[in-house]
Amino acid sequence: MNMLRSQRARTVLTLGLLSGAFILFIGAVGMIAAFQEREVVDDVFSLGQLLLVLAPFATGYIASDRLRESEAEAQVMIIGGVAVGLLTALPTVILLLFNSAEYRFLLDLTLKLVPFVVATIYAVRLHRIGSDQRLIIGSWLAIVVLVGIVTFSFALIFEIKGDLRTVLPNISRDWVDVVTFDHRNELMTGIFTLLLVSAGAGAAGSIMVLAPPIPRKALLYGLGVTLIVGAFGETVRLILQENVDRDTLKLIFRRDTLRQNPALLLFIVSTISGFLWAKFGQQARLGFSNLEPSRRRAVNGVGMLVFAGIMLMLPWLIGRTLSDVAVTIGIFVLMGLGLNIAIGLAGLLDLGYVTNYAVGAYILAVLTSIGPLGRLDGVFTFWMVIPVALLAAMCAGFVFAVPVLRMRGDYLAIATLGFGEIIGKLAISDWLKPLIGGAQGVQAIPKPIFLGIELKNPEELYYIVLVASLVTLFVSIRLNNSRTGRQWMAIREDEDVATAMGIDTSRAKLLAFTLSAATGGVAGAIFAAKVGTVFPNSFTVFISINVLSLIIVGGIASNPGIVVGAVVLIGLPELLREFSDFRFLMYGALLVIMMIKRPQGFVPSKLVSHEIRTGVKAKMAAAD
Repeated sequence: MNMLRSQRARTVLTLGLLSGAFILFIGAVGMIAAFQEREVVDDVFSLGQLLLVLAPFATGYIASDRLRESEAEAQVMIIGGVAVGLLTALPTVILLLFNSAEYRFLLDLTLKLVPFVVATIYAVRLHRIGSDQRLIIGSWLAIVVLVGIVTFSFALIFEIKGDLRTVLPNISRDWVDVVTFDHRNELMTGIFTLLLVSAGAGAAGSIMVLAPPIPRKALLYGLGVTLIVGAFGETVRLILQENVDRDTLKLIFRRDTLRQNPALLLFIVSTISGFLWAKFGQQARLGFSNLEPSRRRAVNGVGMLVFAGIMLMLPWLIGRTLSDVAVTIGIFVLMGLGLNIAIGLAGLLDLGYVTNYAVGAYILAVLTSIGPLGRLDGVFTFWMVIPVALLAAMCAGFVFAVPVLRMRGDYLAIATLGFGEIIGKLAISDWLKPLIGGAQGVQAIPKPIFLGIELKNPEELYYIVLVASLVTLFVSIRLNNSRTGRQWMAIREDEDVATAMGIDTSRAKLLAFTLSAATGGVAGAIFAAKVGTVFPNSFTVFISINVLSLIIVGGIASNPGIVVGAVVLIGLPELLREFSDFRFLMYGALLVIMMIKRPQGFVPSKLVSHEIRTGVKAKMAAAD
């Protein structure tokens, strides 16, 4: 019994402190203060305050779910949720006290005690495992000295500057306003409010676990829909303004913020919808699966027609601003589908994919520009140059693939990363300046013209991206089911075995690099036509990292996953302006979470998902 209690307490303590460290970290990097500028519901709470509530709520839910697995009672689960909430707020409370002039002496006291506390904890652990007494004393002294140097340096900086913001510049008044719920001048009231809100959110997460499954799903669905619509209020308003009159919009939104009554109505409607789906959705799915094959195909066909109609009408439904975002997403989907041939099918980690993107963009820019660097005075059109850009990118992919054919894994990644850096340096160099303009780039790139209509708006360029993506998707599916595709998959699993089976691995890898490069060239050409100018700083290695990230997040070797990954990693930062400063931080965090919790991606390929499950089972069997 004591061991079970200790395990439960350890679970609550670990999850609570991790959640608290998360809140402290996003506050220290400035995310909470930046998100405070976006209100979710008018005069109720902002996105920054929502983070303060969601963290203890989610952690309380997870902690209570784990406590339920250990057969804990309901009151224990609720107490655990409250404790998790308080622990989540604890690091922020400590930082608030350190940042206050009235309680600043606590910082000095803590810095003096930390080395001894850390050393003592470590010494106790050594004593429990039966370590030698001399080792314990030596370790204690070493830790006191090492940690003491760090804390002394921190204290010295703080004493010289006299302000905690010299070490943590984002711990500003705006941050204090958010975490104290606008009680900056009454610090203890603000701290009490923070503790109360955090404890309540943790308890709410625990109660949600105790609720029956159907109401729980309905409430979570209602909350999720309401919060998403509120957080993306500006985007929703842009969509609605295309089809809703201005007076109605004013009733729903105050500027870009969802009003209180519409938010409440949306929560009620979405909760009821979630309840009905949770109650009858399983029956509907069973009914569909029991249909005759011909009827099932007919229903699927109708669904595909509806989806195709939505995709065709999408730019006119969402407006110009969001159509521009859709075009950007489509360009990255194109690159993702291409890179997926190399990474997803052949297992070749290519970090220099931006090379193909740049080649396609510069080929179109130089051959169609009507500016000083235009070589043919606008004789070539967009449609004439697209095949040239595709072939040029394939040639570049072939040339850069030849030196790295014998490389594998990390060595291949580093080599291709080097090629990506080389293309950026060449684009900005004086050597190629007479050809591609150097740092000034190539300007005056004309828009595509189709049947006498200039495709200059995002709503029109959208269809070019859509057609290119569909063609690439068709080719990718055909390759996946072809003999060449099976050779690539064999190389991905084990190149030595593939060679022993008689597969010409050099030829297969060369083909993978070359075909993968093709869509990068097309994407670059479309990008050049979209923006009308091409500059070297548009082709950094971060383009390659973005494309690789969306493949990992969406699902390696999964075509639908690439679309989902592009929407999450490219679309969301475009829609939420506050994300732009923290884009790579979010990328890193999301990649770490995906690798730990869902390595197969959001929409995994069935084959890759099976391989991951098989690998996990094999490791568990070996451990047993």
